[in-house]
Amino acid sequence: MRNEFSLIEYYFQQHQRTRDDVLIGIGDDGAVTRVQPQHDLVTVTDTMVAGVHFDDTTPARAIGHKAVAVNLSDLAAMGAEPCWISLALTLPEADEQWLQEFSAGLHEICQYYGCSLIGGDTTRGPLTVTITAQGQVPEGQALTRKGAMPGDWLYVSGPLGDAGLALDITQQRYPEAGPHLQKLIERLHYPSPRVALGQSLRGVANACIDVSDGLLADLGHILTSSQVGAEIELDKLPLSLAMTETLSQQQAYAKALTAGDDYELCFTVAEHHRGKLETLTAHLKNKPVCIGRIKKSQQATVSFKLDGEDYPLTLEQPGFNHFLDDAGATS
Repeated sequence: MRNEFSLIEYYFQQHQRTRDDVLIGIGDDGAVTRVQPQHDLVTVTDTMVAGVHFDDTTPARAIGHKAVAVNLSDLAAMGAEPCWISLALTLPEADEQWLQEFSAGLHEICQYYGCSLIGGDTTRGPLTVTITAQGQVPEGQALTRKGAMPGDWLYVSGPLGDAGLALDITQQRYPEAGPHLQKLIERLHYPSPRVALGQSLRGVANACIDVSDGLLADLGHILTSSQVGAEIELDKLPLSLAMTETLSQQQAYAKALTAGDDYELCFTVAEHHRGKLETLTAHLKNKPVCIGRIKKSQQATVSFKLDGEDYPLTLEQPGFNHFLDDAGATS
């Protein structure tokens, strides 16, 4: 059986493609990277824990992919180019078949988005994956949650609720989605961070966040930071065919507003930048969808409209909460 150091070398070092700006990577006491002149460094960290963010039926390849994807989604929300990641991996045992699949998923997404694994640590204990990712953004151009203004248009980058629906189906809360099931599972296990879109939004979006804990929960961070409210048009929410064919209209709206793990971007754009946004996203197959507007408010509240009329909507919980939700939920 391989020891800690041979595991690192075999599964995480020898298969790694290194960027030119990595001066010292895996194998030393620390990594050394070169940041581009006149750029700011953006650093994010996310942890996935067995029994909380995934269960024992989740493929190891999917865990490797998703651990990186959720961090790249945070970088995307700040308009940053992903560059480097570090991995802290806690394993109950050295299962080499699991490690082979996990590392394959991790390396595949890193290669696709052009970032390098530059270091980390392995320990023994309950299965836990922590990634720290770093990216670069031109000086002073990072997107933040603070900056939304009354009158801004509110956008999301793609369909909402699919990952949450997949989780409900796998946990037998809803009947199977028939021909849509595999696509829903892929949305849950293999999210696609909106990296290119995030970089395109620099200088266009006033505020931005990624939807990890649910649209309402994450939009709430923008509203609180910006000291504004929002109005959402329910009939404008982007819903997949799987959602509309599996759930009732009311259920679909609730799922789109509260389910986590979609990793779409939610952002606001001023009226005078709407044309620029349309130009920047004209080539995209799935273009950002305008779902409402930011409004002046003393509190970070959200109101709803349906077919142009005020619509009272009561939701049990606005999104995922690590300390309230049952184990096995995702965020």
